[in-house]
Amino acid sequence: MTWNVSGTYFEACNCEAACPCVFLSPPTEGDCTAIVGWHIDNGTYDGVSVAGLNVALAVYSGGHMATTPWRVALYLDDQASAEQAEALGAIFSGAAGGHPAVLAGHIGEVMGMTAATIAFDAGKSTLTCRVGDVADVQMTAIDGQGGEHIKISGHPLAVAPGNDVVAARTDAFRYSDHGYEWEISERNGFYSPFQYAG
Repeated sequence: MTWNVSGTYFEACNCEAACPCVFLSPPTEGDCTAIVGWHIDNGTYDGVSVAGLNVALAVYSGGHMATTPWRVALYLDDQASAEQAEALGAIFSGAAGGHPAVLAGHIGEVMGMTAATIAFDAGKSTLTCRVGDVADVQMTAIDGQGGEHIKISGHPLAVAPGNDVVAARTDAFRYSDHGYEWEISERNGFYSPFQYAG
């Protein structure tokens, strides 16, 4: 069985920008609350197309992200057919291997995997995502020298390895599910292309 997916990924968390966790340093607030999302432009899993679909992951780590097991909840696009949902679940749970399996190695508990309406929009400098009625994320790229976006490359804790991430700051970040209530702004955001295969 072979599979591949590519598109745009983002993450938003409660760290001050830019999040030090990607450099294997402790989170700025002592723990980490994060929403990670993926919009798939192109992809197939065992011959099943998953192009155009979205996935989101809520993450809580009570300490250092590289050493403290994560509690996670996975949200799959409710526009997916049964076959597509099975494919998305296999890929983004890490069960199908590839880089998602590396990320899954940090997970200590899966709180749930559910279908949700996921709306995703990425512009040149902004990104927004809504996950049903449980999560909203809006972020804007941080401008650096000469007005260019700040980018980080080669960081060891990477959701999308091989890609420079754009450093951003959240305009809004809300999550309400599984007993968690997060509502913050002006904190860290990252986004970049991603490519996974297995």
